[in-house]
Amino acid sequence: MKSSLKSRQRGLSFIGLVLTAAIVVFLFVVGARVVPTVIEYQAILKAVEKAKTGTTVAEVRTTFDKAANIDNISSIKAGDLDISKEGDKVVVAFAYNKEIELFGNAYLLIKYQGRSK
Repeated sequence: MKSSLKSRQRGLSFIGLVLTAAIVVFLFVVGARVVPTVIEYQAILKAVEKAKTGTTVAEVRTTFDKAANIDNISSIKAGDLDISKEGDKVVVAFAYNKEIELFGNAYLLIKYQGRSK
């Protein structure tokens, strides 16, 4: 009878619980450090869309700088933008890397890139 009871028992051992909790905490910490960079990336995309309304390179850079000051964008400057024309449309592109320190010498590298629509 004892063997039939053991075969029906299911659950998480204490060690399994500790390891699961450690993984959940690690993922939460990484997420908490990544989310602000994603929010900044979204702000950069919004600023690039505003900046593409300019007709000259100087106008595009000035418009981007103004939007960057409002949205507190620090990862990329107006000088880092790649501004070109495709037909009669101004296209603004950008790319940058963001390093996030996890612990000790371990870093997470995120490569962001985008362009105006």
